Amino acid sequence: MLVMIGQEAGVRAQGVVFERVRALFEVAQIRYARVADWMRGKSPRHIVLRAAAGMLMVPMVAGAALLQHVKYDRVDLPDMEPLVRFEPPTIGHLYDARGEVLLELAREYRWVVRYPEIPVTLREAVLAAEDKNFFSHGGVDFGALPRVAGKAVLRSAAASRRVSNESGRLRLKIVFPQGGSTLTQQLVRGYFLADLTKDEDLNVLQRPTIVARAMAAVLGVPATNKLRRKVEEMRLSLWLEEDFRRRFGSQRAAKEQILARYASFIYLGNGRYGFSAASEYYFDKPLETYQTWDADKAALLAGIAKSPRDYAPSPHNLDKPRRRRDDVLQLMARRGFISADLAEYCTRAPIALARPQAVKTEAPAVVKNAMAELSRRSEGRLTLNQFADGRIRVHTTVDNRVQGAVNEALEAGLLAYEQRHPEAKGLIQGSVVVLANRDARVLAEAGGRRVFRNRTTSYTDFNRAVESFRQPGSALKPVVYLTALARGARLDTSVYDEPIAVPMGRGRPAKWIGNYDGEFKGVISMRLALAESRNCATMWIVEQVGLQPVLKTAHDLGIQSKLLPYPTTVLGASEVNLLELANLYRAIASGLVAEPYIVDRATDASAREVYRRVPEVRPVALPTSALEAMQEGLRSVVRLPSGTAHALDSARFPIAVMGKTGTTSDFRDALFVGSTYGPRGITVAVRVGFDDNRELGAKETGGRAALPIFRDVMLRVYREGVLGSAPPFPRDLEDGIDRYLRGPDPEDEAALAEAVEPELVQPEALTVAMHPSGSAAPAAAAQATFYTPSSTGREQR
Repeated sequence: MLVMIGQEAGVRAQGVVFERVRALFEVAQIRYARVADWMRGKSPRHIVLRAAAGMLMVPMVAGAALLQHVKYDRVDLPDMEPLVRFEPPTIGHLYDARGEVLLELAREYRWVVRYPEIPVTLREAVLAAEDKNFFSHGGVDFGALPRVAGKAVLRSAAASRRVSNESGRLRLKIVFPQGGSTLTQQLVRGYFLADLTKDEDLNVLQRPTIVARAMAAVLGVPATNKLRRKVEEMRLSLWLEEDFRRRFGSQRAAKEQILARYASFIYLGNGRYGFSAASEYYFDKPLETYQTWDADKAALLAGIAKSPRDYAPSPHNLDKPRRRRDDVLQLMARRGFISADLAEYCTRAPIALARPQAVKTEAPAVVKNAMAELSRRSEGRLTLNQFADGRIRVHTTVDNRVQGAVNEALEAGLLAYEQRHPEAKGLIQGSVVVLANRDARVLAEAGGRRVFRNRTTSYTDFNRAVESFRQPGSALKPVVYLTALARGARLDTSVYDEPIAVPMGRGRPAKWIGNYDGEFKGVISMRLALAESRNCATMWIVEQVGLQPVLKTAHDLGIQSKLLPYPTTVLGASEVNLLELANLYRAIASGLVAEPYIVDRATDASAREVYRRVPEVRPVALPTSALEAMQEGLRSVVRLPSGTAHALDSARFPIAVMGKTGTTSDFRDALFVGSTYGPRGITVAVRVGFDDNRELGAKETGGRAALPIFRDVMLRVYREGVLGSAPPFPRDLEDGIDRYLRGPDPEDEAALAEAVEPELVQPEALTVAMHPSGSAAPAAAAQATFYTPSSTGREQR
């Protein structure tokens, strides 16, 4: 029964609605008929009125269509999510191993700020200058449109009159005044419509529809483009505020979010985006330190947004920014944000600009090497462009304290060279690499001096530690001795130090090898030959073990560059970079093979790890006895009085190191590479030379030009406890050097006389000609082989 009653009530209600609709339709028909009769009138008055009505209908229809598009059309909208996530391009950070910033780099220098981080005085300055009704309108301040339209009409009329007079015929020029855009519109323009804004002044119609072409015929192409952009700006602004109100729950919350994004996105001149980056640039003042009495700075920053080209302050442009600042201060006072007295006080304050600082870093070579390595290891996924956009943060293996020690030591060493050679001032260059012995991570890297040719070194400059391939000179000799030790030789094995000629290939004459001091010592021990860097003895050893095994040892221990298959390669004739040379010595010092690396990990903007380097470390594939003998031999270079690095055996240098000097032909490069002992130690490689490969000067050896830099680095690192205490050298290896320095013991000689002569090392297919007198040797000279000293102390051939 109740159901039937309800159904009858529903039917009656539908009938009532139907009757009302029918009545309204009849009224509309009657009124339409009246209008039609009036339109069919033939009198002149009717004709004029019809024409006027038609003329009014056009703008009314156009206005209605425009209103529908701006307020209700939500077709073809851009992606809102990046703006909602609040992840604009920011500043890329590169850190050292302890989290200290080595470099900040960006294409758009900005710091993102949240609403609570915007100082109150800056918020008030922005609202006073740009959008006093920001918290009450819905994205577009329709109440301001008549004022803006009036300005546009007046300025357009003046501009049209001017161009018409200049051309001698009637021309129409449309001018849109600055200002009138809300903060939301400015945000939309910069974030979503940057491309339209950039190209709107070109004489190319951006969207050549029929309506656009008709408008362009009347207004001109640039004006049509600007009008289209303005309409789109209003449409997207209304949409943005609607979307933010829905996402953040209220109009107030939406407005705060929009203001924070505006404060981070807006361009404020000199490559700075957002008020935080601009404050740091113009005033060297963090935004969080602003107080009420900083209203002058807040007003100046807020005033730039209107036209950065005109109002961004610089030492040569202070008048316009000052006038704009003072206008903003008066607006702030008028709206009750600050007192009139404070506004007056701030207008008298001078504009004190901070000195602009160039993008610089104490480790430019580290930056370049790190980004190249990251791109290579990630197969191009992580690049410098992403870093410059602030999308990734790079954590390096570098210790900024070690880097500082390297920078200071390199400058001091090059200054000392310039004092010996004043004509080279500002021209001499150097490079340094520091590796951790355990896993080959780069602790510091200098690819050149801080200031070169009157310009501060940048991360984009030539990195001489990695990109420069130069001859290593005698610094490559340890590979020869290590190869011989691995094949049965000992440090007390005797070798020949006599003039020696080596073949240079088919059709080329043999090359005679001499020593740096021009002297020849005849039969000497391998230890002494290494310590004194005897060229002839080294070449004689190469003849015993063969060239190819020596080259293989070099590659196995870290040399990646191609070594030429010529005997002179072992004296440093082939080119390598400083990093791989350092890695070779590191492998000898630690007994571990590893590839150098400088990037530990990389994270994205949300701190999510996107890359991590896991070093691959393995033991050196050589007999332990050979490796220990090589370490003792390199320590002997320091401890023997005639060793080329004996300057390091001093009470003023209480650090046990092993190493080797290197000097290239005609003193073109000076090198020193050395290490502290074992996996806990470090390896430091130094090269000094000119970029144009000119000569350093007589006696500018590795021991004179490069060794002092090495010594300074070691002292700074270990005396200051940066890496803890220096690891001691093994006592048994030091004892071996002590015994050599004391000379042979009678008991040792007797034991040696009774010893059975060991198996000889077999020669390879490399023949060198030797002659004790120094004269040219016959072509059929016999090959030499290793012999241990006989009971008479004489060597036999």
